[in-house]
Amino acid sequence: MRTDICERLGIEYPIFAFTPSEKVAAAVSRAGGLGVLGCVRFNDTEELEETLSWLDDNTDGKPYGVDVVMPMKIPTEGKAVDLKAMIPEEHISFVERTLQKLGVPPLPEGEGREGVLGWLHSVARSHVDVALNHRPVLIANALGSPPVDVIEQAHDAGVLVAALAGAAKHAASHVANGVDIIVAQGYEAGGHTGEIASMVLTPEIVDAVGPDVPVLGAGGIGCGRQVAASLALGAQGVWTGSIWLTAAEYDLSQGTGIRDALLRAGSGDTVRTRVYTGKPARLLKTKWTDAWEAEDAPTPLPMPLQNLLVADAHNRMNSGDDPDTISMPAGQIVGRTNEVRPVEQIMAELVSEYEETVARLEKIRG
Repeated sequence: MRTDICERLGIEYPIFAFTPSEKVAAAVSRAGGLGVLGCVRFNDTEELEETLSWLDDNTDGKPYGVDVVMPMKIPTEGKAVDLKAMIPEEHISFVERTLQKLGVPPLPEGEGREGVLGWLHSVARSHVDVALNHRPVLIANALGSPPVDVIEQAHDAGVLVAALAGAAKHAASHVANGVDIIVAQGYEAGGHTGEIASMVLTPEIVDAVGPDVPVLGAGGIGCGRQVAASLALGAQGVWTGSIWLTAAEYDLSQGTGIRDALLRAGSGDTVRTRVYTGKPARLLKTKWTDAWEAEDAPTPLPMPLQNLLVADAHNRMNSGDDPDTISMPAGQIVGRTNEVRPVEQIMAELVSEYEETVARLEKIRG
């Protein structure tokens, strides 16, 4: 399964694992892939410092990456309290009514009030600054190209930059800005995603950026056959996310509702919606997402206002044990996350099924 990108990043397998869990990221890197830590959940740079120090010490010297959320053209500065003043009362009232209707209890006093500030441009820049004090080999941006000065900052530190793209024209623009690796994120993917399926998107992006720019296939990848298919489409590796949500190592001290919802979900139990951040993102379909599709629901706000609006609601729902009232990004591959397995086993199964698939295709070629 070794491709050119393996040599470039010092990894055994071209399997990239996006995850908000440092324990999952470390386990993937130790197993030969590249664990990529999602940084958006870190409001406190000190906490991010501690987490990356932990990664430095628990990856057996193997490489890892980080993922930030940074819009290139619309920097949003200012304190969260100023932005919250821009949120209409209609939206605030709707959220509270919906939580009451769903029977979601409040958090203990003092918890969950700040919101996730990692969606702010200024906070994402601080994440980059902190990361470059450690030893990531890759900084990925979930919203496409980061600003050119951030790309140059990473390159000066010897760190490669990856950017997600949902269309060939976006990928070409990323490369023109100096991005090193393109993640071709198909419609099936969890989180922020475009409108083109990976079977169509991956070869389009490979052709658009040319042979010198490595492309990672993303969206709907959860088994070795799908890894083989992505490489057959021209990708040098795969970017995975949802398959790690039920890894045994995944633990962000939340309620049991999230894991129960993931374990029971089928591939048809997701919805692409703007209710999570203000930009289209694929989530598990629950009573919460259904409420936002009702006739009396307001239109979701633009990023970052929507996330600031719903952050406390998400904390309340995700801290509980009801799988019907959670808010969780997940891709259509969630139909394969129906058991809890250690990262090492997931990685081993991806690799072995890939090898079996390639061997079977060799026989067909005859």
